[in-house]
Amino acid sequence: MLIRLLQTHLRPYRRPLAAVVALQFVGTMASLYLPSLNADIIDRGVARGDTDQILRTGGWMLVVSLLQIACSIAAVYLGARTAMGFGRDVRGAIFGHVNRFSAREVARFGAPSLITRNTNDVQQVQMLVLLSCTMLVAAPIMSIGGVVMALREDVGLSWLMLVCVPVLAVALGLIIRRMVPGFRLMQTRIDTVNRVLREQITGIRVVRAFVREPYETDRFAVANTELTATALRIGRLQALIFPIVMLVLNVSSVAVLWFGAARVDSGEIQIGALTAFLAYLMQILMAVMMATFMLMMVPRAAVCAERIQEVLDTDSSVVPSPDPVTEVSSRGELELRGAGFQYPGATAPVLHDISFRARPGRTTAIIGSTGAGKTTLLTLIPRLVDPTAGAVLVDGVDVRELAPDELWRRIGLVPQRPYLFTGTVASNLRYGNPAATDADLWTALEIAQARDFVEDMPGGLDAPIAQGGTNVSGGQRQRLAIARALVRKPEIYLFDDSFSALDLGTDARLRAALKPVTADAAVVIVAQRVSTIVDADQIIVLEDGGVVGMGRHEELLENCPTYAEIVASQQTAGVPA
Repeated sequence: MLIRLLQTHLRPYRRPLAAVVALQFVGTMASLYLPSLNADIIDRGVARGDTDQILRTGGWMLVVSLLQIACSIAAVYLGARTAMGFGRDVRGAIFGHVNRFSAREVARFGAPSLITRNTNDVQQVQMLVLLSCTMLVAAPIMSIGGVVMALREDVGLSWLMLVCVPVLAVALGLIIRRMVPGFRLMQTRIDTVNRVLREQITGIRVVRAFVREPYETDRFAVANTELTATALRIGRLQALIFPIVMLVLNVSSVAVLWFGAARVDSGEIQIGALTAFLAYLMQILMAVMMATFMLMMVPRAAVCAERIQEVLDTDSSVVPSPDPVTEVSSRGELELRGAGFQYPGATAPVLHDISFRARPGRTTAIIGSTGAGKTTLLTLIPRLVDPTAGAVLVDGVDVRELAPDELWRRIGLVPQRPYLFTGTVASNLRYGNPAATDADLWTALEIAQARDFVEDMPGGLDAPIAQGGTNVSGGQRQRLAIARALVRKPEIYLFDDSFSALDLGTDARLRAALKPVTADAAVVIVAQRVSTIVDADQIIVLEDGGVVGMGRHEELLENCPTYAEIVASQQTAGVPA
């Protein structure tokens, strides 16, 4: 998965990557040349007292050093830009793909996991790309070049390389092997912490209302402790790496000096060559360490890449038609023909055999007990999910055959839980229509019975709205969501229990103001209060996912026991029907 992800998203950066390889090659070769020049200074300059040789060779060392520095800076710069661009592209790909998910896929992954995959997981793979450009490319060049240059200085000490390099590689490899399961577990632990924290922040009112702060604190502490324990376990293994590397490096240095001294004494090697050999051995071991360090990053990045690719490989259950209908007559007519829906793995469908027609200029209301499938039915119309049986038609065309933009252009949805975005009142209303003027916004607010409180807010249309609309009340949030749908001026209005937070007077005024505006549109209202739908042209009564009654208020009172029971229960509870 990691290779596949890198191949896909690094393809546009082939030229910068080629430049990085070239620059790292030149810079590493320059670094390998320096010990050889230093050996010349010792053997031909210091040993012979030749000042000109020292100055001449020292000048070359300065030039080579400047070349190495320039190449390293350029390689790091290009590598960093490539890694950051890669991360940006992957995050954009995940975000765009998730936007095409239906409610089913979003529920499958969960919001906390999707957030982690688009942030922490991408960051881990991005870091691998960055370190690959700065370390991994240079490591094999330095290893191979170091071996060649060391053999050039003295073949007799080459056996030390055959001992030191495998010892270091095996020791670090054993540590990394134990770290791999920890990396996989750590990403899951991060998901859990994000989930618990998100639940606590979102449900803070419920937590405080039931005085559950100690319980939630303990729940977060458990998730946090598990993550900390996993991180510490990995950290302890990582802590072993540096001491092992330093031990091998120091023992190798002592071995080179110990066995090299005898060769110097016998005249088989000069002091400068021994110094150069020692430097090359250190460079080889450092290259092995860098390569091993990169191998330590690879397992975690591979786990993250699997999680990222899992999202990118998941196809939405709501698939656009390969040959979509883009032009239909603008009638605003909605029809369900034997529509049904069943969640994957469920033993029974949530909806079954739903059939009705909502015509322009008429209001269709849907009522039923909790769990009857009212909201699920409404999600079928804008294709948030697709029916598992039957069909949903808009203007005579199955919604699965309509182009998504064409379908959504015709629908104005006010969800059961209205959500407002961070910004201003105006920016939220213009979600419905970006080209709407201020006059259009005020008109929509007036119809939605929201003009008064918006005028009282500092800045009016420019008044700030917090994330989720938490700085306004539930009723105000509902009215702003209704105004947002009115700004869109769709052909089909879908109100999913959108009047539940309004008092009866505001509810009545809003419905009266809606009538002239929606005179040419089909209106579908899901409601709990009978008073909200009593004047509807058609009331559909749902029970256990099926239609048990259809007609006007008076007809249903006589012919539908379920509806009569709902009306009676609300009258008993003191709710006007």
